[in-house]
Amino acid sequence: MHFLAFHQVRAGASAGSRTMPSKAMQKPLLGLRDLPNGNLMGIYNAEISAGSLMLPESRRIARLLLTGPSPEQWLDALKLDNLLQKKTPATARRLAQLIRKRLETLEEEGLTLVATGSHEVATQLLFAAAIKHSRIFADFVRDVYAGNLRRLEQNLSPGKEWEGFLAECVRRDPELANFSDSTKAKVLQVIIRVLAEAHYLDSTRTLRLTPPHLNPDVVSYLERHGETSVLAIMDMTR
Repeated sequence: MHFLAFHQVRAGASAGSRTMPSKAMQKPLLGLRDLPNGNLMGIYNAEISAGSLMLPESRRIARLLLTGPSPEQWLDALKLDNLLQKKTPATARRLAQLIRKRLETLEEEGLTLVATGSHEVATQLLFAAAIKHSRIFADFVRDVYAGNLRRLEQNLSPGKEWEGFLAECVRRDPELANFSDSTKAKVLQVIIRVLAEAHYLDSTRTLRLTPPHLNPDVVSYLERHGETSVLAIMDMTR
């Protein structure tokens, strides 16, 4: 049983008549290998637009999730303790929701590595979690970023390739055509930031392609947990 699901079951067994977590908190999240293919509806969403990797905040959320918080403890940590140190509760909730959804794609070992691992290990695992959480991000890295590497390009040119990439995505999921122009622009902006934060780009300004060597601890984690699809997208130096 998945680590977080185990905590929810254990908490429910001991809670008696206490209120159970909402359906939104109980719903399992799909890994990349579970995502639908072909011309099916709803495989893309714009959730990544809420924020990039957010390493400091993700470390705090990972430490909280490792304690198996109840829904009440989760909300108290965000609102009363201001865990993410944000100015407004609405901002904290929005970012925490995104971070939690990403982290829930990892096993307990992965959460621990995000919470306590080195900067490199934690960042690369958050990158893996972003791939598992966001199909549009995963496809961009696989199709656009890796395509530039195969053509021996020095720099990413998202302005030239973004519309063509979106057109291919619409063929897989027609609902993507309903995204507003501002939403599409925000998604691309965050994708570029994530690539830069994980050192796949030199910076958001130069957009120079710099595919990193993956940390052996990250490779080992992904291999042992059967995340071959994620590893294939991330590891472009083999």
